[in-house]
Amino acid sequence: MAQGYVKASELPQVIPVFPLPGVVLLARGQLPLNVFEPRYLNMVDDAMAGDRLIGMIQPVGGAGPQPTLARVGCAGRITSFAETSDGRYLITLTGVCRFDVAAEMSVRTPYRQVRADFLPYEADLQAPDPSEMFDRDPFLDALRPYLSARGLDIDWDTARAAPQEALINSLAMALPFEPPEKQALLEALTLNDRAAALTALLRIEAAAPDDDDHGPAMQ
Repeated sequence: MAQGYVKASELPQVIPVFPLPGVVLLARGQLPLNVFEPRYLNMVDDAMAGDRLIGMIQPVGGAGPQPTLARVGCAGRITSFAETSDGRYLITLTGVCRFDVAAEMSVRTPYRQVRADFLPYEADLQAPDPSEMFDRDPFLDALRPYLSARGLDIDWDTARAAPQEALINSLAMALPFEPPEKQALLEALTLNDRAAALTALLRIEAAAPDDDDHGPAMQ
């Protein structure tokens, strides 16, 4: 159960959003954020005074102050909070549920807010069955050359033993794919769909010529 929510109807209809390119949040995933812009400090203050929910979403168009938002984001709950001596907030969002952007609200707050439709992703509120079968070996076989080509590594014993959701979602969030690829992973309807999409991306990226000027960069 995600942060005490059982049904989509229990989640707020309007949530603040934090647009960041190349950054996605998934159910039960943990996303550390270093918040320093005044409008987002204000957003965190307001969230902490309320239900602690913030929607992570990617901008998909334009470079101005109000870029177009992706149609799907994910709400997270602030589960860790610290303030630095220079006024920054160090927070961790734990993913609760994805949402469709039903509409962007006209608001006076310095940060943006949307009307969120959580119903299409209500299954996010329940953890997957741990006994669900996952063909792990082909996935790890695709992951190994991808990481090797980029000089990256993980704890392979942990990767072999980790629950499917923790493994797939943490890698989908952390690996340096391009924003459209991140969005595709976010929008994969089921965990098995995401695992298949991630495996395909790993194989494509591993087979691509090594090009430091055009390869994905760590966020």
